[in-house]
Amino acid sequence: MNKVILMGRLTRDPEVRYTQTNNTLVASFSLAVNRRFVRQGEERQADFINVVAWSKTGEFCSKYFKKGQQVGVIGRIQTRNWDDDQGTKHYVTEVVAEEAYFADSKREAEAGNATFENAFGTTTPGNMGSDFEVTSSTDDLPF
Repeated sequence: MNKVILMGRLTRDPEVRYTQTNNTLVASFSLAVNRRFVRQGEERQADFINVVAWSKTGEFCSKYFKKGQQVGVIGRIQTRNWDDDQGTKHYVTEVVAEEAYFADSKREAEAGNATFENAFGTTTPGNMGSDFEVTSSTDDLPF
């Protein structure tokens, strides 16, 4: 099974292009995804993951996603390679988005871009956003 679920912040606005053969929309963007654990004495680290979204999903991403927003993506990992004009072989691994969601609250979305810009421009990428907090308490469960 090849299934990926990511939540992170966009490092730039989605870039849109169209295929030459059948004029299909493709949106490309990168997500800064925080690593779950932080080593003592170090800053939080992030992985920068390339994402491509095709057709309607790509159109949605290109219309509504902006740099700094926290988004969720569900998709699959894809690897591909090609030879350039000089004969050099290139390899790329990316996530093909099958579903895309907003993950910011309205308040975070309004303040998110400025916070992201400051964090991204002045510190390491690991300082962006927040992770889920998992608690072991069952007091709030409805069953």
